Amino acid sequence: MILKLMNWEELIESETKKDYFKAIKKAILSDNQNGKSIFPYPKNYFRALDFCSYEDLKVVILGQDPYHTQGVADGLAFSSGIDNYMPPSLRNIFLELEDDIGIKNQNVSLEGWAKQGVLLLNSYLSVQEGQPLSHANIGWDLFTNKVLIEASRKCNVVFMLWGSYARSKIDILESQNLILEATHPSPLSAHKGFLGCKHFSKANAYLGRHDIKQIDWQLA
Repeated sequence: MILKLMNWEELIESETKKDYFKAIKKAILSDNQNGKSIFPYPKNYFRALDFCSYEDLKVVILGQDPYHTQGVADGLAFSSGIDNYMPPSLRNIFLELEDDIGIKNQNVSLEGWAKQGVLLLNSYLSVQEGQPLSHANIGWDLFTNKVLIEASRKCNVVFMLWGSYARSKIDILESQNLILEATHPSPLSAHKGFLGCKHFSKANAYLGRHDIKQIDWQLA
């Protein structure tokens, strides 16, 4: 049997017509009407999918919700939209990367990873300014769970699940992939298992074993 290749655009078109997604739009509109700032900008809600096609998908890094400070959230999990600002979690990600494979990054935009097939997906795709997890209950997880399920149907994908929330998604992922688990890279928990996890080298070793082009983790 030949399986039809998943297309993110088709998934978005299908899901945005459903009642739960209409409720998401209604909740965000209500916040806007009440004078609340929402991040990232709406054009960037699906940016992770825009950069990383299903065909090119190699690695999924799952975040929780976008940065809630103006200008920082750019639609890619853990990436920063402000050139000279490195959020603490991203700083720890780069520390682990350097310790693991000797790469030292200063570029806070993770576009370079996304363009190589790294899906930098947040579970919740919007947030109120200054209010972390403020959109955790408006329905975004229904959409992103669908993305994760479809991603896991592709063979030989590496899933990096950092933190208890991300690790809770393991039950919806299919087993023909590599699932790597660690604590969250936040300063509160990075030293409890994230630092030293060596996920970047493990991911590339796995891709190499399956004759898939490895990720160049060096950001220009």
